[in-house]
Amino acid sequence: MRTFAVLPLLASVLAGCGGDDAGDGRITLNWYNFPDDSGALQQAADKCSQASGGRYRIIYNRLPRAADGQREQLVRRLAAEDTSVDIMGLDVTWAAEFAEARWIREWTGRAKQQATEGTLRVPLQTATWKDKLYAVPYNTNTQLLWYRNDLVPNPPRTWAEMLDMARDLAQQGKPHYVEIQGAQYEGLTVWFNSLINSAGGSILNEDATEPSLGPPAVRAAQIMRDLANSPAADPSLPNQMEDQNRLAMESGVAAFEINYPFVYPSMRANNPELFKNFRWAPYPRVDADRPSRPTIGGIDLAVSAYSRNPGPAFEAALCLRNRENQLRAALTGGLPPTMRGLYDEPSFIRDYPFAKTVLAALESASVRPITPAYQNVSIAVSHTLSPPAAISPESSVDTIREQIDQALESEGVIP
Repeated sequence: MRTFAVLPLLASVLAGCGGDDAGDGRITLNWYNFPDDSGALQQAADKCSQASGGRYRIIYNRLPRAADGQREQLVRRLAAEDTSVDIMGLDVTWAAEFAEARWIREWTGRAKQQATEGTLRVPLQTATWKDKLYAVPYNTNTQLLWYRNDLVPNPPRTWAEMLDMARDLAQQGKPHYVEIQGAQYEGLTVWFNSLINSAGGSILNEDATEPSLGPPAVRAAQIMRDLANSPAADPSLPNQMEDQNRLAMESGVAAFEINYPFVYPSMRANNPELFKNFRWAPYPRVDADRPSRPTIGGIDLAVSAYSRNPGPAFEAALCLRNRENQLRAALTGGLPPTMRGLYDEPSFIRDYPFAKTVLAALESASVRPITPAYQNVSIAVSHTLSPPAAISPESSVDTIREQIDQALESEGVIP
């Protein structure tokens, strides 16, 4: 049976928590989510509070900026059975762990129907554990290939084509780097997961009971090593995350970038001249005859098992991710929606000219392994494949397999 590590709870963690009553007869619902600088989340909380007709007020509580800090705070509160937590924004890799620990409630009946109706299929997979829905997809995300069409008139379809183009540009003394996440963190796991799924494999088997890996994993590791040891590699590759990739592309040293759509408005604002030649294309394929399957990200909304007001919490969660609020989050915060119909919305397409490319990627996307042991699985991958230049494809995959076996047998604890 899965053993969960319980972090000690400090009294100060719960200090200042709101009660059940807002002081005017309304229920207070505490919503914990990632910190949003666009104002979209606060607007959603305000509008849904108004829409309740005075029955409840939603308080938007900002979690730490880093995903590890977000998870740590939620785990501490839930392990202490904190009743002040009502709605939580979960990273798409956490639902299985939280469900197995019985920290979040299952979505059933009318609430489940409303949560799933019109929602993209792959994001729903991230909110599902053992065929039960434990969260509702709030937003999603996927990587595209971004490139400069003044250097590359036609984008590459495969990783091999991209590396060949990078070599040719390097020989001509032109910008040629492929910016991608090579640091020892979750982004490296995402890169490997996208490659292995694009090669026709997966990290775990369908039941998430043992590693799958095999030849597709070796192929994925080979591509990572080849890039890291080619002229395409930025010298900072072993330390690069998404934002470093964005900055390098904006500085003009790169020809290609594998990243999320947030880079588009950033390039427009920070380098208008280069923006004129900034284009997008589908995530590169491993094989020309097999579609790519980039890994999705995003946030799922879950209702705490310890909430004193689960009924209003489910209702509020559905409101927070409704059509209006998802569209606002997409337009002001750049977060791709999980509702299929919004990809035909003219205002979304106007600000998201790559909407159809994002939708196509989401409809064929892959998810990271869905297992309560995901944190340890991810660490096994990212630690083994760092730095990418030192990867030994077959032996590295063997090491990953051994460490995942240990993680699934609960020989480690959740960090």
